[in-house]
Amino acid sequence: MTDRREIDRIVGAALDEDSPWGDLTAETLIPADATAVADLVAREAGVLSGVDVFAAAFRLVDDRIVVTPAAGDGDRFDAGDALARVTGPARGILRAERVALNLIQRMSGIATLTARYVAAVEGTPARIVDTRKTTPGLRSLERQAVRDGGGRNHRRSLSDAVMAKDNHLAVLTAGGVDLASALRAARERLPHTVHLEVEVDRLDQLDAVLAGGADTIMLDNFTLEDLRTGVARIDGRAVVEASGGVSLDTVGAIAATGVDVISVGALTHSVRSLDLGLDVVIDPARTP
Repeated sequence: MTDRREIDRIVGAALDEDSPWGDLTAETLIPADATAVADLVAREAGVLSGVDVFAAAFRLVDDRIVVTPAAGDGDRFDAGDALARVTGPARGILRAERVALNLIQRMSGIATLTARYVAAVEGTPARIVDTRKTTPGLRSLERQAVRDGGGRNHRRSLSDAVMAKDNHLAVLTAGGVDLASALRAARERLPHTVHLEVEVDRLDQLDAVLAGGADTIMLDNFTLEDLRTGVARIDGRAVVEASGGVSLDTVGAIAATGVDVISVGALTHSVRSLDLGLDVVIDPARTP
């Protein structure tokens, strides 16, 4: 679950962007005392994520609006299912509608896609994890959506772990630095709680990385044969992560090579928002 303060910060910024000086249409056309009921309805099947985010959009616009969920984060649903009911001042509901939908649609799209990847590796020890290829400003919400879909999170930011990727290694080797020595020196400077991961794109890099004491070794864009060879050579001395070229068509075979982790950028950078709608109906109290 994402911290409420973080949700309010993100949702508040989105509302400020969408209605910086109010909702001119609603304030012009809708009476100030009008109330409404709206149902969040699924137009397609999927996995829900972002219930608290959806509710926050309405709460931050008008705290008299009540959101009553009919499903929770991580729940599966079918097309036509009502997922939540929104009641309260009509102007506020209309003002918050687009932001609320944009966020829950995207989060549910990520959760739904993640669940498909998780299902594709079922029966193997491999974990599906996200990457930092997230929408700027929405990382906290997108990481939650991955968890709601049954996936795991990679490092949150550059500040969380040492992760030496191809460009880091290119700078080091261009300067004539021995990789194993550089990694050992880095390890000596790091607190014992900090994780050290190194990305490699060739099998002949493994000996130096293992000698340097990496906690995780990422095998980037390896063939299936090379993945199996890499797993065997690492032999439990580090966590083995596979990355690159991962799709729903390939992830099962990648998992079968024995890797521990499969990182999938597509979970957040190429996902399609799920089709959810907010259907506004007349306030039942005013229905003849």
